[in-house]
Amino acid sequence: MEQPRSAPADVSPFASSLGDPLPGSLEPAAEAGADPAGYGRAGFHNMPRGAWAWSLFQGGRDPYVILITIYIFAPYFTTAVVGDPVKGQAMIAMVSTLNSLFIALTAPFLGAAIDRYGARKPLMLGIVAAMAPMIWALWFAKPGGEGLPIVATLWLFGLIGVLFAYCEVVHNAMLMDAAGPRHAPQASGLALSAGNFFSVITLTVCLLAFALPGNPATAGWPLVPDKPLFGLDPAQAEPSRIVAPIAASLLLLLSIPLFLFTPDAPRTGLRFVTALKQGVAYLTETVRTLTTEKDAAIYLGARMLFNDGMTALLIFGGIYAAGVMHWGVLELLAYGILLSIFAVIGGFFAATLDNWVGPRNAVRVEIAGALVCLGAQLGMAHDRILFFWAHDPATHAPLWNGPIFKTLPELIYLVIGFGVAIFVTAQYASSRTLLTRLVPPRKLPAFFGLYALSGTVTVWVGSLLVGVFTAITHSQRGGFIPIAGLLLLGLIGMFFVKGGGRRTA
Repeated sequence: MEQPRSAPADVSPFASSLGDPLPGSLEPAAEAGADPAGYGRAGFHNMPRGAWAWSLFQGGRDPYVILITIYIFAPYFTTAVVGDPVKGQAMIAMVSTLNSLFIALTAPFLGAAIDRYGARKPLMLGIVAAMAPMIWALWFAKPGGEGLPIVATLWLFGLIGVLFAYCEVVHNAMLMDAAGPRHAPQASGLALSAGNFFSVITLTVCLLAFALPGNPATAGWPLVPDKPLFGLDPAQAEPSRIVAPIAASLLLLLSIPLFLFTPDAPRTGLRFVTALKQGVAYLTETVRTLTTEKDAAIYLGARMLFNDGMTALLIFGGIYAAGVMHWGVLELLAYGILLSIFAVIGGFFAATLDNWVGPRNAVRVEIAGALVCLGAQLGMAHDRILFFWAHDPATHAPLWNGPIFKTLPELIYLVIGFGVAIFVTAQYASSRTLLTRLVPPRKLPAFFGLYALSGTVTVWVGSLLVGVFTAITHSQRGGFIPIAGLLLLGLIGMFFVKGGGRRTA
């Protein structure tokens, strides 16, 4: 699934100067005969090697989000390390709030500064070199707070989250040098596909090699060994903790092509402090452009609300499932694999819906769909179906003899999760398309900078509200109520956006 807090991956989020478009930006692309939004029509077959390497890097970066923050490690941390899903959810919410607030205050200025500084690779090298050992260190967070202390684990979560956001900013800023305007759409799409592909591969490997072995229900299954590989001990939760070294290794491995083959922007000769000052001036000037495009300004304001809700829904989805459905690593691995597959479907769904009803109405449908799915999730538990129907697993025979998802509430929750994956992913795709319909092509570079800001400046609000409501209600379900509120407010705001309808010939 496309990850939260990321600037749009198909356009560098910051232009190169106050008045001039970014070299190879959308405005020259439009003049060269591309469509009005400036996207080229080149295929994958002639995409430069540097663009392939740029895209592949996201395949090494995104599994951290899937393995660590959503489906495996964070739920393990709340249930086994902290030992209390409600308390653990509140802790993760606090850390997510603090690091998101810090990111909102710093990442936009970092992006503006590096466009003026020039070279991106030295900063990217430093970020990757710092991130990888921190991710690996999560392996030492043992059940009950042994090994790596709970507070130290939370600090690592926070620091890695900040570095991950900076990594996204720098990576996005490298796109035009890697692919150019002609191949930028293909490289962007390939990067998202690579992120989902490697996430599914790593989840599948963890499922077959570490989670299923030793389960009596899978005895004799092909490709499933009798015991977890490498002698991992389930009693020490090593099949859950192993995802940290896997994510760190994948990040390092798939960053190599980026550093070897992706071209870098030349240094401008500015000192970084000077570049940072110019970046602040650029952002100030960009914000002023909102006064000239009313519909785009309303849209970006609404997006700040529903994007915060979508981000919180992603961050806490695995933690919530682990707590209310009593799922362990086996169920969460399978859940992550299936939802990642349905996230791919969400991308195709967005394209179809955009063409059918236009991106403005598509975003409305996608927010409403996510809101309905969230409401259904709040009504589910391991012993309850949609608020009103109690389900005692002890008095109902399993639906099948497999190792996971054997009860009716589990299957219903799984299907609801498919809807979440489709609507959230589709919303990310349609939101980006909608912006290209609301502003003239010559203003797109500046407005994509504001688009990036709208996805980061208030992203901490969702996590803060989840933490506050979890603490007040002493319930994971109560903690999710403000997510529904953010989505609803964002949906209401979208009805004040007038442009962005279906494009006619």
